[in-house]
Amino acid sequence: MSDWQNMASSRRDYGAAGLNDEQMDSNPVEQFKCWFADIANTDVSDPTAMVLSTVDEHGLPDSRVVLLKGLDEQGFIFYSNYDSSKAIQLQHNPYAALNFYWPSLTRQVRIRGTVIRTSSEQSDRYFSSRPLESQISAIASPQSREISSRQWLEEEYQQRLAKQGQNPVARPQNWGGYVIIPDEMEFWQGRDNRLHDRYQYHRNGEQWSRRRLAP
Repeated sequence: MSDWQNMASSRRDYGAAGLNDEQMDSNPVEQFKCWFADIANTDVSDPTAMVLSTVDEHGLPDSRVVLLKGLDEQGFIFYSNYDSSKAIQLQHNPYAALNFYWPSLTRQVRIRGTVIRTSSEQSDRYFSSRPLESQISAIASPQSREISSRQWLEEEYQQRLAKQGQNPVARPQNWGGYVIIPDEMEFWQGRDNRLHDRYQYHRNGEQWSRRRLAP
């Protein structure tokens, strides 16, 4: 029997680590910061990776992995091409979901909220902090659009890199940041026997309410 046919029987115990009311911060963003510090100190394997889910103009869902690049008083920040599929979907429906999964700690965080663009100044600051090669890639790649070949992409990149030389690279106007302003967050701690712990937060104005959910 092949490996994929064994999927139904694939399982593992998650351990005894749990969650209770006393452990949970009243503010879910602060709780996220605590959990992120835990994973950043124990796992160097892309702790900032998050699944971003959006909906297109036909109401069809779409997901992809992006990297968290900041967390401020507004929310969770990532950067992208403003002409990409995700950007077009966000233009039609400026609401998105994030999912962080950290298997080494058997933890998951789910977030839903409104999406806005970062300021031009903030996007400029981040773009200027990127390595030159990444800056050129952002300019050379027509993200989400059809291209003729890998060779075309490589040549476009090399031509722009050679033309740029050591001159400062200006951020293209069709590239910048987004902020997901959370109004719902959920923290999941895996436990043995599938009796997991789940806490869900909802924003009520400037305050947050919290409740425990069944696994």
